[in-house]
Amino acid sequence: MGRIKTTLIKRLTLKLYNEYKDQFKEDYEHNKRLVQELIDVESKKIRNVIAGYLTRLIKEKKEI
Repeated sequence: MGRIKTTLIKRLTLKLYNEYKDQFKEDYEHNKRLVQELIDVESKKIRNVIAGYLTRLIKEKKEI
């Protein structure tokens, strides 16, 4: 079993994904830098979780 994402993480990630869908890529490092620029994240851990979830969403959408 994997980790469960909190409502805050899911809400922020889906908001970013819907607004900036064309800027995100399958590269985690690129997404991490982009998340840092787009929103004011208080901690590195939250930024990394959001970037990882975004990367996963992008990869899942490409497969469909």
